[in-house]
Amino acid sequence: MLQYLNPEYLFATFGQLFFVVACLMIFAETGLLAGFFLPGDSLLFALGLFIATGQIQVPLWLAVVLLAVSAFAGDQTGYWIGRKLGPAVFNKPKSRLFNPKNVDAAHSFFERYGSRAVILAHFVPIMRTFIPVSAGIANLEWKKFTRYNIVGIAGWAVGVTLLGAALGTNEWVKHNLELVLIAFVVLSFIPIAIEVLRNWKKR
Repeated sequence: MLQYLNPEYLFATFGQLFFVVACLMIFAETGLLAGFFLPGDSLLFALGLFIATGQIQVPLWLAVVLLAVSAFAGDQTGYWIGRKLGPAVFNKPKSRLFNPKNVDAAHSFFERYGSRAVILAHFVPIMRTFIPVSAGIANLEWKKFTRYNIVGIAGWAVGVTLLGAALGTNEWVKHNLELVLIAFVVLSFIPIAIEVLRNWKKR
């Protein structure tokens, strides 16, 4: 199962269609509750790198625009799921793909950071899936949510992809992509670890 979350494996499997797969995965991670496990950070970085090295024949500007649109559509989907379904989201039975604790954690994250959570969540795995839902449940004004959402997408979907493209010509990065992607995953989980530690100290 984990190999399907590896950008290198996905590229080897889908080739030029990897870009389409990446857009669908970004939408699923940001908009569908079951997509919380998808590797958005490493996916964006790897895509930028593959474009910079010519392995994927898609103009960088077009890739950035379509990835941003995918993330925006996903966030909007998550927001309206929360806005329309409300408490039903919290009452969903636990399954292998859905754990109500993830939604509760996101709701606490949102309560703590307020509207800023919409921006910050894009850089935190799991949170970027559930924060739009929490914003919808909290009835955060749609226009306000959208403004913060666009800022978050600019920093995450656009920024991480451009970072991958900028480092794509670096020989060390090209030959140690797996190590770089692992580092990305570890770094992205640091905010979660800090939050868990804070809660543990409070208890």
